[in-house]
Amino acid sequence: MAAVTATRYDVVPLSKYIGGEVRGIDFSKPLDQSAIDFINKVWLDHLVLVVRGQSLTQEDLLRVTSYFGEIGHLHRPAKFFPPGFSKILPDIMLISNIRENGEPIGALPDGEMMFHHDMIHTDIPHKGTMLYSVEIPSQGGDTLFANGYAAYETLDPAVRSKLEGRFARHHYNYGSTVKGDGKGTEAFGASLHPIFRTHEETGRKAIYVNRLMTIGIEDMPQAEADPLLEAVYDHMEKPEFVYAHKWQVGDILLWDNRCSAHARTDFPDTERRLMLRTTLKGAGKPV
Repeated sequence: MAAVTATRYDVVPLSKYIGGEVRGIDFSKPLDQSAIDFINKVWLDHLVLVVRGQSLTQEDLLRVTSYFGEIGHLHRPAKFFPPGFSKILPDIMLISNIRENGEPIGALPDGEMMFHHDMIHTDIPHKGTMLYSVEIPSQGGDTLFANGYAAYETLDPAVRSKLEGRFARHHYNYGSTVKGDGKGTEAFGASLHPIFRTHEETGRKAIYVNRLMTIGIEDMPQAEADPLLEAVYDHMEKPEFVYAHKWQVGDILLWDNRCSAHARTDFPDTERRLMLRTTLKGAGKPV
């Protein structure tokens, strides 16, 4: 099968600060190195890469993911896998609200999800996430993306100076979508990372705390840490820094977890939603 080159691709910015749609690409066909280099640059420039109208097998999805780095492994212990995972290739997560015998076949089945960075609760977080839409509801279920670079650069200097050089604690029970909702599994991850992270490829700093998984600041009383963290969350989630993606069947999205946070809006629990997710391994501990 002939490899596809980058010569006929167009890139359309999706908002002022974040998101770029690449048009003219068919991920069902292999890409040559020039095309891979091109889409990697688009990803780093726009933080969120969008490609619509794809028809992919699970094998295709893993191949496309590998264009951006080494594929990440699932961290949730296998005994907590939903039943649908048995029909999915290794390193792919099934996200779905479809139920069989009253039990969701996939992870993260229902409702809204607070802003978060995928895998921030691990010592070496995954650098990127790819999500492919197979079935979507008629409304809702949008994914929101916030630009951590722009939020850091415009953060109140007084808040930034109090947090510069400090580390935040993160805790996440797998499957939880709202902090303290009690819906997660018994399995969890916990970590300690810089509040402001330097991206190892771009050299830029970004906010690296979030409303879902961050629980405190190392060596700071909770009463002092909470209002500072709330100020950071509120600033990063301002509409001007956010792109809201309205899904279509066949969409591929890839986002950079090192410099962006994302959230999910609510959707009707009577309508089916099915997505396939992969991740990319991080290069090392955030600095």
